Amino acid sequence: MSTKHLILSAAALFALSVPSAFAQQSSTTPNTPDPSIAQRKTDQQDRIANGVQSGQLTAGETKNLETKEAGLNKEEHAMRSEDDGHLTAADRTKINNQQNHLSNQIYADKHNAQTAHYGNNEIGQRRQNQQDRIAQGIRNGQLKPGQTAKLERQQQSINREDARMRGADGGKLTGADKTALNRRLNRSSANIYNKKHS
Repeated sequence: MSTKHLILSAAALFALSVPSAFAQQSSTTPNTPDPSIAQRKTDQQDRIANGVQSGQLTAGETKNLETKEAGLNKEEHAMRSEDDGHLTAADRTKINNQQNHLSNQIYADKHNAQTAHYGNNEIGQRRQNQQDRIAQGIRNGQLKPGQTAKLERQQQSINREDARMRGADGGKLTGADKTALNRRLNRSSANIYNKKHS
């Protein structure tokens, strides 16, 4: 066997053995730990923001999810205050279980038959714009879950009023209806601004 053949054979043998060595190494590496509690909250807020912006989450669904998230944050704060700012193993388990439950609810709400519909008109565009502003505030952390829940309660009320007015007038809004809804949307817009900048 020539030197050239010997070098090529050694190179081929080495090339074949390298992937199996890496495969062995990766299989013995322990799994990465679960994401931290703070990272999970951030991820869930991003999922909610995406659902708000895409219309997969209605104002009512978002209000309910954010109310639960705010409650979970308060519970975590209370747990930390009892243990000098730390969480016990039992606390972490309880919070993770609650986050799992909330995560499942986010998924279910985003994939059910309810979606947000605003219409292709001035009022609909304003309602959608406000939902986009709320989604942006959720995503970048300007809005806390409790603030978002309050804003979405207001949006839900406006949506119901819009539907009631359209139902009373054969699917259309009268001039007076538009004026009343625009007034409410102006107040809502100011609330979004104030909560995002507080």
